[in-house]
Amino acid sequence: MDRVELLENYCKESPNDPFNWYALALEYARINIDRSLALHEKISMDFPSYIPNYYHLAQRYQQLGQTEQAKKCYEKGLVVIEKNKEARAWLELSNAYQNFLFENDLL
Repeated sequence: MDRVELLENYCKESPNDPFNWYALALEYARINIDRSLALHEKISMDFPSYIPNYYHLAQRYQQLGQTEQAKKCYEKGLVVIEKNKEARAWLELSNAYQNFLFENDLL
């Protein structure tokens, strides 16, 4: 059994665990960017407070040239993180967002 199959089984066994979906989305990022994006979007919809997803979802949008979607994702993630009072996560995503804005001439 390969990693994708294993992670898909974990998702079936525990569909309410966002980490399983997140791990599967990261694994798909290596082999199928569209499937990875779809999984990250699912996590965003089903588990909106799952903080680690925002960075990777924004990255998938960037990879697919969807700059505006990436920008919105960073901004939404920062709001969620602020509400959850996760200072370190906010700093990390904020830095990634600033780099994104700079790299895309959006400052």
